[in-house]
Amino acid sequence: MKRGKFVSVFFTPLFLVLSIVMLIMAVASLWWNKIIFSVELIASLASIAVVIVGTVNLQKYLKKVSDSTLRSLEGSDAGSISRINVAAVILGENNEIIAANSMFEKIIGEDDNPIGKSIEEYLINRNLITLFEDNGTDTILAEKWFVAFGVRAGKGSVVYFVDNNEYKRNSDEYIETRPVVAIVAFDNREEIERDNEEGEASRITVLVERVIAKWVSSTTGFYKKISGGRYLVVTEERFVKKFIEEKFKVLEDVREIQINDRMNATVSIGVGRGGSTVKECELWARQALDMALGRGGDQAAVKKNETYQFFGGVSKGVEKRDKVRTRVIATTLANHISNSSNVIIMGHRFSDLDSVGACIGMWSAVVKGLHRNAYIVLDRQQTLAKPLVSSFERSGFDSIFKTEAEAFDILDDHSLLIIVDTHSPSFVESKAIYERCKRVVVIDHHRMMVNHIDNALVFYHEPYASSACEMTAELVQYLGDCQLSRLESEALLSGIMLDTKNFVLRTGVRTFEAAAFLKSSGADTVEVKRLFSNSIDTYKVKYKLVSEAEIFNYCAIACADSINVPDIRIASAQAADELLSIENVKASFVMYKTNKTINISARSLGDLNVQVIMEAMGGGGHLTMAACQLEDVTMAQAREKLVSIISELEINKKADAEKSA
Repeated sequence: MKRGKFVSVFFTPLFLVLSIVMLIMAVASLWWNKIIFSVELIASLASIAVVIVGTVNLQKYLKKVSDSTLRSLEGSDAGSISRINVAAVILGENNEIIAANSMFEKIIGEDDNPIGKSIEEYLINRNLITLFEDNGTDTILAEKWFVAFGVRAGKGSVVYFVDNNEYKRNSDEYIETRPVVAIVAFDNREEIERDNEEGEASRITVLVERVIAKWVSSTTGFYKKISGGRYLVVTEERFVKKFIEEKFKVLEDVREIQINDRMNATVSIGVGRGGSTVKECELWARQALDMALGRGGDQAAVKKNETYQFFGGVSKGVEKRDKVRTRVIATTLANHISNSSNVIIMGHRFSDLDSVGACIGMWSAVVKGLHRNAYIVLDRQQTLAKPLVSSFERSGFDSIFKTEAEAFDILDDHSLLIIVDTHSPSFVESKAIYERCKRVVVIDHHRMMVNHIDNALVFYHEPYASSACEMTAELVQYLGDCQLSRLESEALLSGIMLDTKNFVLRTGVRTFEAAAFLKSSGADTVEVKRLFSNSIDTYKVKYKLVSEAEIFNYCAIACADSINVPDIRIASAQAADELLSIENVKASFVMYKTNKTINISARSLGDLNVQVIMEAMGGGGHLTMAACQLEDVTMAQAREKLVSIISELEINKKADAEKSA
């Protein structure tokens, strides 16, 4: 034990009281037993002697440390710190306070005696590194902000407390009053005006505007109606924090406005915060709104620098597409294809029928309709659409499929890369080819991800489409004089049937129109059905997963921990679909392992947004179909994380319901 600690231990009120009590007991025992009296007297006198010696040594220690510290700071033995014109304390060798000036004592109050206490008790973060090695640390004394600076000197230290309460208050007020820009879009205004009489449409619009006005009136900001059913909101940072805490309750308030038996009013909100200027906040707000709309609408997206936060997004969404945009996109795309030396087409990694089918449809349009050389990049070992690829190879079209290395050899600066069924650079079939190509086109239907391709010549993104094959089936009708063959039509139809679960999920009028077009082009539904055939082993694995699934909070969770078959991806995806047919199951999650990766296939019927859950785990997808991949975790750890996220969502739902009640 160091000397500073030693002397301070014995000079304590408790030890002094104990010594006096021992002396009184010794006197009391004089008439009872002289031997006990002698022992107690010697012990009490020894204790008193220790207290006296400890007191003397403590005073010497305090004076020595104090003089040494002040001599190091001032060049002479100042003897006290009363001359320092800010609150200050002197610390001993063990960071205990041995002296404090009157300014420090005045700040902490008469009831608090700092002598002997550790300096950590007066620091918020209790971190001495920030006190001595960094540029001081913020702390609070008597409900006022100070900056504490520590200086090592001699055998001790001196800590200064500089009052910065006014600066802190002004700084906080500056941050809280920073301008924030939000843009609100009335999602289904056009549908309301189209399907209702003018008076009814106006009434619904007024109701929506009242909700927005009430929402903005709770702040010091204002809103102004701009064109196209959009509203500009300008408010302060402090209120955005409140909106985030409430998870943008205004979305629910608008959703309560009933339009008809099948539709409620919805809005999307883009918020730009933390920009250096109001103009930058407005730009971020527009980008955030595009992100919210790209994810299906009925949600709020908050953008700060390069990060996004999302709230809402529980509605299934209403189909909002028109053929005018498709024709415009097709015309622009045709121009880019015509000005290209060749065209490379690829989908996402572990390609499925929708990805490969869309690639085949685009290949046909480029080669037959626009008379340009085109090739499809495909990893035959990793694809989940092997029956479709095999049927094309048997028909003599094996040369259209290229490996990454083969495609790389035919690329040049004038090549055009068409990416289908994904808009994330992390998920493309070949990242090397994507990085090599200077001219890129994206065709996708998945809800917008933060990490998306942002350098595309054409970014054809339709989150309301059922599949990439549906979008491609529409495009090929406007790309030159392309006539789809039976095989090509069946490839596109198989992709639509896969993503809609045989026309059950996410189907709109346009979906059936695309299917009708493909049927008229020769697609045979029996042959398409054969593309979904499984081997007996895959079939057994699928039902093994279904039989071993567990139900948790209306979610079916199955783990293929001990199952290792070549078609585990196909079996897992099909098992996830099959689990939705079980009573009271709103979502299904099937987990399986490949190499060092834990994969999760997530499905729902729309009651639960599996995209939000998979995004929380680092993946993404659609409201009803999503997935993710987890590196360097065990199956148990992945399941625990999934259950935790599902539980958190359930807790939040209950909390929101209680607030509403």
